[in-house]
Amino acid sequence: MSHPNDELIQRFYGAFAQRDGAAMAAAYTPDAHFHDPVFQDLHGAEPGAMWVMLTGRAQDLEIQLVEHEADDERGTARWLADYTFATTGRRVHNDVRATFAFRDGLIADHRDEFSFHGWAKQALGPVGLLLGWAPPLQAKIRGQARAGLDAAMAA
Repeated sequence: MSHPNDELIQRFYGAFAQRDGAAMAAAYTPDAHFHDPVFQDLHGAEPGAMWVMLTGRAQDLEIQLVEHEADDERGTARWLADYTFATTGRRVHNDVRATFAFRDGLIADHRDEFSFHGWAKQALGPVGLLLGWAPPLQAKIRGQARAGLDAAMAA
């Protein structure tokens, strides 16, 4: 029998695969923290709002949970995302490693790690290939992502 926190991870990514951002948001504690290479420091309701925004925009998103495990306090997952980046119309395959900290049966801290440069090469094409490693381009992408989240949360 699997651990309840491992089952939480499975439900979380199952909801992601179904583009159910509200179910994903419900998996977080009220004071949750999220970090990834794009959305670097989200707190409270922001992580859930990010997933609601991203799943709401997704047209051809495919999510696959490849590996997962958890105990009373910590968990890990490896998941794959395949989708079309709407801004450029380019296909993206992202291989993500996630770590979790749990509290009261919910996700208190969630960190996703992936190559920003690898993502940028796919999502942005030649510009991403040449400049995806560069702080100015990364800051621009992060700023656009933050502005999108702020607008989604204000709506």
